[in-house]
Amino acid sequence: MDCLFVRHGIAVEREEWDGTDVDRPLTEEGVRRVRQVAVGLRRLAVRPTVIYASPARRAVDTAQLLHDFLARPSRMELREELLPEASPTDLLRLLRSCSSESCVICVGHEPQLGLAASVLLSGRASESFPLKKAGACLIELLIPVKPGRGLLRWWLTPGQLRAIGKRWE
Repeated sequence: MDCLFVRHGIAVEREEWDGTDVDRPLTEEGVRRVRQVAVGLRRLAVRPTVIYASPARRAVDTAQLLHDFLARPSRMELREELLPEASPTDLLRLLRSCSSESCVICVGHEPQLGLAASVLLSGRASESFPLKKAGACLIELLIPVKPGRGLLRWWLTPGQLRAIGKRWE
């Protein structure tokens, strides 16, 4: 199974937002950059079968942009396992329910995505694996999904993903 972790794009700052944190949207720049990242992911032949997203608006907006740009028809689901306060164990449990032929994109937040990546790659939670906003990593997961059994295929910054997309335009 291929599993991509994608951090949400640039959102309105907390200090500039009057609503709840879960309702903070992407900025115009955030939308533009996520679109460019999606082109890079398409150039890397990412073909999701499912896109899971945190219910937070900035993650939902990011997931919807990815869903719109990536070629393969896929379904999109909002999952509480991707909320910032969720445990990496909860996310691993969700991934265990996916088939070996799946290409899963998980759109969420830091530090949760980085912690989950560290568990999949090294077997323990570490804050040494942070993703930048709109950054992504591809981890190949052996079935059954277990801590420490993931194989890192790539870990790219949003700038690298945008450059990949531009190179092929």
